[in-house]
Amino acid sequence: MKLRKSEILSLCIAVASAIIGAYFYPQLPERIASHWNAQGVVNGYMSKFWGVFLVPMIAFALWILFFIIPKIDPHKENIEKFRKYFDRFIILIFLFLLYTYGLTIYWNLGNQFDFVQFLLPAFAILFYFIGDMIEKSEMNWSIGIRTPWTLSSKTVWKKTHDLGGKLFKISAIPTLLGLLFPKVAFWLMIIPILVFTVFLFVYSFFVYKKEKLRS
Repeated sequence: MKLRKSEILSLCIAVASAIIGAYFYPQLPERIASHWNAQGVVNGYMSKFWGVFLVPMIAFALWILFFIIPKIDPHKENIEKFRKYFDRFIILIFLFLLYTYGLTIYWNLGNQFDFVQFLLPAFAILFYFIGDMIEKSEMNWSIGIRTPWTLSSKTVWKKTHDLGGKLFKISAIPTLLGLLFPKVAFWLMIIPILVFTVFLFVYSFFVYKKEKLRS
């Protein structure tokens, strides 16, 4: 079976993460810092093996998932309509994983830095391109804002995803502002996404109810 360019590239990134982990494994401590709080302070550790190889394992599992989804979705023909945006999203997710993994390895090699500040630009880029994909997505069961109401109406799907794409793009702005306000950086990143997610869920319901009243 012929692989798409995005599938080949994402697989190469997953393999690269495993190679990086294997290369640095002898130099890393027995306990790996694996979680940082909102202030960028380490508050979680893992054993050496899992701290080094969990992310590569997740990457390979994601690769299988992203490979299967477009082939088994009941509306796979709709996924093909925005496939180039989905492919770009896949590559971006794998690059994001590799970047955060690299930061984790670098930290555990004894280099101290503000972990949250280094994550902010990566999250801003991720949010923006998620929004771009959401705007272009067609109705399907696997990708996008999947509420009972968006999955029941093409009109509700379209309106919710048009707005949702814009809101996800907008969320990149407060995320980047965290670079200027490091004390509240985490909240500038997470609060807009949480608020927009809840809002879009409710919005899709009211759009659906309005459509039903008209019919």
